[in-house]
Amino acid sequence: MIVPMVKYTFLAYHQDYEKFLEDIRNIGVLDIVEKTREYGTEVREKLDELKQVRQALLFMRKLKEEALKKKEAEIPSGPVVPKTGAETVDRILSLRDKKEWLKLHYHHLEKQIKSQSVWGDFSVDMIRKLTENKVFIRLFVASEKKFLPEWTNQHNIFVINTISPLIYFALVSETDEIPELDAEEIRIPEESVNQLKRHQEQAKAELADVENELTALSVNQIGAVEHYLLEIEQSIDLQKVLGNTKTAVDDHVKIVEAYAPVDETKALEDYLDKNDIAWITEKADPADRIPIKQKNNRFAKLYEPVGKLFSLPSYTEMDLTPFFAPFFMMFFGFCLGDLGYGLVIVAGATWYKRKAKEDVKPILSLAQFLGIGTIILGTLTGTFFGINLLEVESLGNLRNIMLDSQKVFYLSLAVGMFQIMFGMALKAANNYRLFGWQYAMLPIGWLVMLFGIIDAALVKMLPGINMFIIYAGIGIIIIFSDPASGIFGRLGKGIWELYGISGIFGDVLSYVRLFALGISGAILGFVVNTIALQIKDSYPIIGPIFFVIFLIVGHGANLLISSLGAFVHPMRLTFVEFYKNAGFAGGGKEYTPFRNKLIN
Repeated sequence: MIVPMVKYTFLAYHQDYEKFLEDIRNIGVLDIVEKTREYGTEVREKLDELKQVRQALLFMRKLKEEALKKKEAEIPSGPVVPKTGAETVDRILSLRDKKEWLKLHYHHLEKQIKSQSVWGDFSVDMIRKLTENKVFIRLFVASEKKFLPEWTNQHNIFVINTISPLIYFALVSETDEIPELDAEEIRIPEESVNQLKRHQEQAKAELADVENELTALSVNQIGAVEHYLLEIEQSIDLQKVLGNTKTAVDDHVKIVEAYAPVDETKALEDYLDKNDIAWITEKADPADRIPIKQKNNRFAKLYEPVGKLFSLPSYTEMDLTPFFAPFFMMFFGFCLGDLGYGLVIVAGATWYKRKAKEDVKPILSLAQFLGIGTIILGTLTGTFFGINLLEVESLGNLRNIMLDSQKVFYLSLAVGMFQIMFGMALKAANNYRLFGWQYAMLPIGWLVMLFGIIDAALVKMLPGINMFIIYAGIGIIIIFSDPASGIFGRLGKGIWELYGISGIFGDVLSYVRLFALGISGAILGFVVNTIALQIKDSYPIIGPIFFVIFLIVGHGANLLISSLGAFVHPMRLTFVEFYKNAGFAGGGKEYTPFRNKLIN
């Protein structure tokens, strides 16, 4: 359900305007009408700052969660110096960058140590002093095939190390000239291995200090940063309201427009009457961009985030969330189609819900309902962790409620046809509510024609009459294809409208994916069981252990993969097939009241 909105226009004296805005922000029910989205430099700077604070807060929450998991909520090391949220954010971002640099520096030193270790440890200062006294030392590397033993007789060559297929050697000479050797010269490092190791230990110690300070800040200062984030958001909201304020009477009067839900206006109007604020109300004009606030029962409310992934409804149309929610639950169970997997989802969501945060609990409640849908459809299709229950004779009469693959195929098509026709019925009801009975007749014509086709082809409940029903539906479609047009316009548009019958049957065929995904998941579960049984019989002792491990890993992977498809494809059927046939327009703007986030 979409909550009705009422439009307010306020007129305030310019000297009282800031107090007025502060008061209505504390009431927190008005969604300010946006006249412009082009704001000044101050708002853009605040938005950039907001982005940084959100990054820092996300980083801090992750560190705090890790610390709490380790039972280190009180971190003694790492002094917490910053006092304000702004100082903490600056310090967090600075330490984060330093941490990344130290990690890169540590790994770079590690690579240097590894590459220089082949030469052993030596004194770089000694080599430098020898060079100053005309004793030149050069390092070379050559393959074992190219290294000639006579080089050691011809030159002062000393083999330092041999790591097949390479030989590392040094050349000592009293001149700066390089003899002709089929080898690659290696530049003498500026620091020895021991020096590099000391640098690495120092970097490791600095990295530990940085991590300790980051954890301490994240645990102890996260509240200050969260408060600072809300302050920035409030400042941005205020600047946007000021940007959408009109002026009159030589800038002495400030005019601002806003929307409020009709069931939340009492406190606002009491304040307005008490403070003698000039204001007028008017019914929301559907031509305007009216904010959308959804109000559904506890079950349908869980599916609101799913609908928002596509779009919010427009203000004038129905909220389809309560109507697609039961179908979505059913379709998820269809696609996953395994009783065992449904039990795992319900059990896992129920267990985690006991200790989850409040903002996560609705998601877990949704998972519980999807798991229940999987249990119901898994029982109907007769699959339990890849086991075909129709072949389990000990179940007896319970198998009578289960369907074989052919019946499941037909059921998926029947469910698809029902949802499409249900969508058309909703479209007829919405058109009647908005435009009158003539505009409701087109979807009704489609319903009548489809009912006649289904009866003639499958049900055969009305033999001899079903053809008249089909013709009646065609007649309604042609006559009411466009109530605003003349007779010839209706005739032409009606004939063109009838071409849409091919699209409807194409939409119905899309629901075959419910059957296909369920079957593919069941096959994968069967394959997991088959391989696991082979592992069990292959080894007398460890076979049963690996059998259990493979079952857990295999079915776990199948559950994750199948769940992803079981969530995505019902969304596709909802947003494409159902929304299209229900006449969904979308494009609604979410209701975001101008409110005091620091107290509400």
